[in-house]
Amino acid sequence: MIDRVSAAGGRIDDHGRLLFPRALVSRALDELPRTLTLCGQTPDHDLDLSGTNVHVGTGGAAPLIADLDSGLYRDSTVRDLYDAARLTDCLDHIQFFSRPLVARDMETPQALDINTTYACLAGSTKHAFTAVTEPETVAEVSEMGAIIAGSADAFRERPFFSLNSNHVVPPLRFDAQTCAVQAEAVRRGIPVHVNTFGQLGASSPVTIAGCLAQTLAETLAGMINLWLVDPGAKLIFGPRPLVIDLRTGAMASGSGEQALLTAASVQMSVFYGLPNPTIAGATDSKAPDGQASYERCLAVAMAAQAGCNLVTQACGMHGALMGVSFESYVIDNDMLGSILRSLSTIDVSAETLFPAGIAEAVRGEGHFLGEADTYARMETDFLYPMLADRRTVEEWQADGAPDIRSRARLHVRDVLNTHYPDHLSGALDDTLRARFDIQLPRDVMGAP
Repeated sequence: MIDRVSAAGGRIDDHGRLLFPRALVSRALDELPRTLTLCGQTPDHDLDLSGTNVHVGTGGAAPLIADLDSGLYRDSTVRDLYDAARLTDCLDHIQFFSRPLVARDMETPQALDINTTYACLAGSTKHAFTAVTEPETVAEVSEMGAIIAGSADAFRERPFFSLNSNHVVPPLRFDAQTCAVQAEAVRRGIPVHVNTFGQLGASSPVTIAGCLAQTLAETLAGMINLWLVDPGAKLIFGPRPLVIDLRTGAMASGSGEQALLTAASVQMSVFYGLPNPTIAGATDSKAPDGQASYERCLAVAMAAQAGCNLVTQACGMHGALMGVSFESYVIDNDMLGSILRSLSTIDVSAETLFPAGIAEAVRGEGHFLGEADTYARMETDFLYPMLADRRTVEEWQADGAPDIRSRARLHVRDVLNTHYPDHLSGALDDTLRARFDIQLPRDVMGAP
């Protein structure tokens, strides 16, 4: 990497630091691709990352999952990852599946990376974000993609998964192994998320402006390195600064400072015009409760209104990214639908201002409930929640006064008992299992 940057005008200073000259940074910013589509295994799940298009989904690397029966946290497994994928496959407002938890039953980094990729791709046809630990494994996950796509060329044309990667150990130090993983992924046509996670007051300055400046520099350096590998590389600009509670050192994912810092980093990404993700919605609460709701909604709404292309960790994450809750996925699906709906533009025209209809209602029935336009638009202009309760108080009490968490738990059980995606079944799955050490048992995938 040092050789690449030096050949493009960079240099090592007297302190052994790699310097990126202004001319190189300016040229890269002029030439980096501004448009990118992340493909699903089916085209209906393609994500257009141009402009300020907003997409929301899962994310994280939680080591724990809230058990659906006990509600207590336990170690997460590859089966949990597969179940998370097939659950969110049925939730319309969760638009991509970024690996949310770590399969802690895998014994080696290679087994972890291979089985993580397989579980994500088998559980959903939405675009998947996965992760690779070692450069040598990039070739294997790329081969898995080629087998599913039908050929290496077909996968390169429509790569349906991308790699989440953190190339920097802040402040301003590269991680050699991750940089090698990123470069190998770029050579194979796999989209790469170039992510940086500085912590305000710990691994970056304590001021929001200083934290942003350092984080943007670290992220741009990673982007330039991969742009030098391939000027047409599919790169996602990922400044993701985080806030910690300086009293304890614990993360403060649900704080107002985090929401502000996240929105500001998105605004800088939009300023550069680069396809971008951010983390928003990783609540500090340990359960799907009121704290989780207000923390998550604040952060996700601000990131979406700022124009973030990919809002990751927008659902399901608890305990400052340490745990996943399936019930929250279902609850948050309603929340995400409302946030996405709030991004809609308002159509102002003679038809929508409706002066003639207003006059008619005033002189006639005194309401609009019987209007043909009202009937027509009730199916097109409104988003109806799947889970939120809009019944009367009397109806709710007569039904036993259920809360949203209990309704979500029932929905999770129904999906996990019935929804088994079969797009990788039969001979294709036989081929994958013959080539790779797939440790997810067939009998938990609805297969005979």
